[in-house]
Amino acid sequence: MTRRRIGVAVVLGGLLAGGILVSTAVDVAPAVAADEVCKPGNVVFSSERPAAFSLLQTEAAWQRSTGEGVIVAVVDSGIDVGNPHLEDAVVGGIDLVGDGERADGLSDPQGHGTAIAGQIAARKIPKSGVVGLAPDSKLLSVRVFRGTDDESKRDGFGPTTARLAAGIRWAAENDADVINVSLSEVDGSAELEAAVAAAHDAGSLVVASGGNRATAEDARDGARYPAAYPGALGVTASDASGTVTDDSIHGPQVDVSAPAQSVTTSATGAGDCVYATEAPSSSFATGYVSGAAALVAAAHPADGPDGWAYRLMATAARTDPDQRDDVSGWGLIRPADAITLLPSATTRGPASPFVDTAGSAVRPPSISVTPSDGSSAFAATSAATAFITIVGATLLGIIATAVVLRRRHRADAETDAVASDGPPRLGFLDRPADEEF
Repeated sequence: MTRRRIGVAVVLGGLLAGGILVSTAVDVAPAVAADEVCKPGNVVFSSERPAAFSLLQTEAAWQRSTGEGVIVAVVDSGIDVGNPHLEDAVVGGIDLVGDGERADGLSDPQGHGTAIAGQIAARKIPKSGVVGLAPDSKLLSVRVFRGTDDESKRDGFGPTTARLAAGIRWAAENDADVINVSLSEVDGSAELEAAVAAAHDAGSLVVASGGNRATAEDARDGARYPAAYPGALGVTASDASGTVTDDSIHGPQVDVSAPAQSVTTSATGAGDCVYATEAPSSSFATGYVSGAAALVAAAHPADGPDGWAYRLMATAARTDPDQRDDVSGWGLIRPADAITLLPSATTRGPASPFVDTAGSAVRPPSISVTPSDGSSAFAATSAATAFITIVGATLLGIIATAVVLRRRHRADAETDAVASDGPPRLGFLDRPADEEF
């Protein structure tokens, strides 16, 4: 099975591979200077707030929603509930890997799921500026793989579409409102597609990664799954300025983007850690979109998965309000705007589940000139000008001729008067100005 692995630029006791932190037993040089800070057992916290919050309208969104009452399932490598940010956030889980870890899924040797969980629902704790985008939401840990390293794959603990599908189904059956899937596959499966459809029908929104280029086995642009399935919200990553780069896979699976570079969040067996320092990662973009979906779901519980996804797409920041593209989808999410949107027939963007927005696009009308006789507008104007010129010249000729004739008649009259010694004869052109006709 060809797998799309998700890249992350940080080490948690080892090398980062495919977006999932490699087993700490692997002896590899550290990838970033923050390695020792993130090492399990070294509980260190960052006083800085997550950098992405400046683009995510966080303060404005929190005025209306903090995700309270919403459950987000993290279908991933597990969640370490020993991290102080998460011990009060996780309300349950399951292990579908069978590698000897906790049956409730509340452990995470690799650290990827723990990092995503912190983005979504990390609780505020002393000495740390880290907090989740939906800090009052609850989490389910759905553990579906141990790692993407060769050892995990050899032992049967790597990611599979079957376990991923089972994890999505379990999450939906256990009341998850939002299901975060920071994984992507080049080749989908009928089983995975059916799981996404079942989750949608159960009232869950699947938020899935659109993929990263650097760590992909197939780095070409194209659909990735489950993000490309109907009912899923596909996510791509932007850099710190909000721009989607070629680090992400482009394709029809992309619905929205979110900032995902230099992400500060929770770490397995430690405190805080900075991930994706060298390039944006769609894993973390997916985490933030799941957090945003939780905020929207808490504010508008009756809208359901289609309504939550629509709000995020319709209000996303983009150059053309009426168009999506395969690079950034409908644009960069704006959670506060998604929450406050009043859907109407004039709302521009994606098709709405609330009202008919087919006529909402506002575009300048196209201008075309098609003369009925096949001639150009310039040619028609030139012909009219030539006609007026000819008529004018003719009139001037007539007037000039009349003046000449008048003078000739006057000279003749004077000659006759001298010859006959009588009054001059008056012709039409010789009438005095005050004479009536």
